[in-house]
Amino acid sequence: MDQALLIIHNEFLHGDLNVYWLSDHCYQCLYQFLVSVPVSPKPGHPSIAAVAVSTQHPVTLLLNDTLEKKEICRIHYIFGEFGNYSLWVKPHYGGINQMSCDMVINENPINSNLPIYIAFLVYIAIIISSSVGNFFVKLDPVRNWLYKKMNPRETDRLINSELGSPTRAESYSSDLQVEAWRLTPPVHRLRSLDTFRGISLIIMIFVNYGGGKYWFFKHESWNGLTVADLVFPWFVFIMGSSIALSLSSMLRRGCSKWKLLGKILWRSFLLCVIGVLIMNPNYCLGPLSWDKLRIPGVLQRLGLTYLVVAVLELLFAKAVPENSTMDIISYWPQWIFILMLEAVWVCVTFLLPVPGCPTGYLGPGGIGDFGKYPNCTGGAAGYIDRLLLGEDHIYQHPSPNVLYHTKVAYDPEGLLGTINSIVMAFLGVQAGKILLFYKDQHKQIMLRFLLWSAMLAIISGVLTKFSQNEGFIPVNKNLWSISYVTTLSFFAFLLLLFMYFLVDVARLWSGAPFFYPGMNSILVYVGHEVFENYFPFQWKMEDHQSHKEHLTQNLVATSLWVVIAYVLYRKRIFWKI
Repeated sequence: MDQALLIIHNEFLHGDLNVYWLSDHCYQCLYQFLVSVPVSPKPGHPSIAAVAVSTQHPVTLLLNDTLEKKEICRIHYIFGEFGNYSLWVKPHYGGINQMSCDMVINENPINSNLPIYIAFLVYIAIIISSSVGNFFVKLDPVRNWLYKKMNPRETDRLINSELGSPTRAESYSSDLQVEAWRLTPPVHRLRSLDTFRGISLIIMIFVNYGGGKYWFFKHESWNGLTVADLVFPWFVFIMGSSIALSLSSMLRRGCSKWKLLGKILWRSFLLCVIGVLIMNPNYCLGPLSWDKLRIPGVLQRLGLTYLVVAVLELLFAKAVPENSTMDIISYWPQWIFILMLEAVWVCVTFLLPVPGCPTGYLGPGGIGDFGKYPNCTGGAAGYIDRLLLGEDHIYQHPSPNVLYHTKVAYDPEGLLGTINSIVMAFLGVQAGKILLFYKDQHKQIMLRFLLWSAMLAIISGVLTKFSQNEGFIPVNKNLWSISYVTTLSFFAFLLLLFMYFLVDVARLWSGAPFFYPGMNSILVYVGHEVFENYFPFQWKMEDHQSHKEHLTQNLVATSLWVVIAYVLYRKRIFWKI
């Protein structure tokens, strides 16, 4: 997948051709050798070489004469998946010693995005059908008819009562029956938060299962964002919001801070243990596999982030928040701590000497930066992890490996990046405080979400210079750069604003189906990892080179977890740690 066939026809009579390639997506990279095509034996009889080329991004092909060491031609082209192309290199008859390079399509590529369009239409049809069904069910005649069908014994009692039979039907008046069919209104809960969490979780599961093997559902190689890079920080953000709300609720119920501290420590410990011992990708190599055990990870990052942010909030939390605009000023010690923590990240990132690397290096290493620093992946962040944890105990297949040909291990959930995940969660805490301080003041809440979103967008623009690679601090998920945090927090506040309006204010949407996995996030996340390779979440495919089959399998597996979450919700089964 993500490849096309390129057949190079060489009619050059004065030497072999060396063909190099460079992806437009590879920032400041060296050209990579693709293939060597022998010299043409005689005019009109080209030498031929066939090679696979990438279709993910536009590429530049560079053809060099091996004899005179000069460039013959350079072609910028966008190849289509499974397409068949011919590149004809032959003398240009309009001039002496001039060559022409012409690309010809032998077989048209496929539309690899078509399965996504079909899947989108299928899910839209399901949503529309469900919405129409819910609309009719809410109609009184339909609701009463359904109730009678689902409760035949009670229907008989009503009939007997109407015929004058001596029964106890008086206690089952028709008004009560209608009310019984209606669901009892639940205790007020901000469904928008659970919906937000559920959206993040479901996209995360889909991405982890493979995302149909589409490159844009995989993590970005280095700087920039794909869909896969959005969900984890959003999950961290909404965890921060939940911390603010839950601690305030428990303090109002009279729970002591010491008891809450014990719960925080225990929960953080469990998250780290589950992450290391259950979610670890190397557990299958042997009993615990200590020699190759990956120490960092998603749940480990969540555990450490939760510990710091929850303890920080517990120290200054108040049982009943002031009903004023003091949601920032009254918590100034927390902000000083966060700013100091961010200062540590900046100083370590830009001032820590890394052997063999330039100070303050933020690049991917490998062939990036024209191959000057091949062993410097991640700069200070990578160096700290390799120094403190050991190269065997961090992630061995980082996302820049394929495009940038990195040579060292690098962990995107490493130690230094945890500082900025703490900042991300703290911004989520701020969102939670807004919901607390301005409870039921919908306009005030939405206005503050909008202001925070705008402020973070401006900060991100300044840090990145509104570019992918040329900014002071580019948006980078592998580094969890501060611009990555501000950019994703900008999106988070904006998305939470829409969720809050649609779900909790206007009530135009119940949050389904994302609300259900959002209510059982730990169980669903751990479950999808543990049962990833088992039927019905995975099965043997007929064609492993088919986006359609991969997408079908990944969507079915992801949808099953939504169904499981719904069943657990209906049975009131929740896994809390």
